[in-house]
Amino acid sequence: MIEMYLEAVLVTLKITVISTLLAYIIGIPLGVLLYGTDKSGIFPMAPVNRIVGFIVNIIRSIPFIILLVMTQPVAKLIVGSKIGDNAFIVYLVIAAAPFVARMIESSFREVDRGIIEAAQSMGSNNMQIILKVLLPEAKPSLIIGGAIAITTILGYTPMTYLIAGGGLGQLAIQYGLYRFESTTMYISSLLLIILVQIMQETLNYIAKVCDKRIRNK
Repeated sequence: MIEMYLEAVLVTLKITVISTLLAYIIGIPLGVLLYGTDKSGIFPMAPVNRIVGFIVNIIRSIPFIILLVMTQPVAKLIVGSKIGDNAFIVYLVIAAAPFVARMIESSFREVDRGIIEAAQSMGSNNMQIILKVLLPEAKPSLIIGGAIAITTILGYTPMTYLIAGGGLGQLAIQYGLYRFESTTMYISSLLLIILVQIMQETLNYIAKVCDKRIRNK
């Protein structure tokens, strides 16, 4: 029994971590593009900003369960299957990347405009401003955003049972709910809650450590 729960926890963590990393690999460039191409950005391009913003907003507005159905051909193309853990990672990345992009954009907007203008006056190019100004200055906000993203993705993982995936969600619903094993359902749910709390608190702590405003008080 313990081995069953341990395996479910590991599968859930695998899905969550891989999905979050891939969502950030896609979401960070999108967030930079949304911020940079805005009329007040460092390389304003209104048409690009409107197109990218429209696509991001459309995907974000689709409920996850519907997005899961709509993007099955994409999963089939990428991982060769519409079901299973790998396919579910594809669905999670598609759903989370636009969310991450908006959080990246929001974090960059919190950076003092004066710091950016100072870097520009010293001859820094756009890439240098992004790497040496925006990312370091927005680090605490980015980490807190990461905590929100990873816990949101973790909250979606119970839906793996819909496509024959594994993890705590599949354990709680297929073995707990459908087979009327309430103990299995409650333990699986409790483990999921514990994982969410651990990830949330850990990333919040890291954000506080990285925040110069708190350290300098």
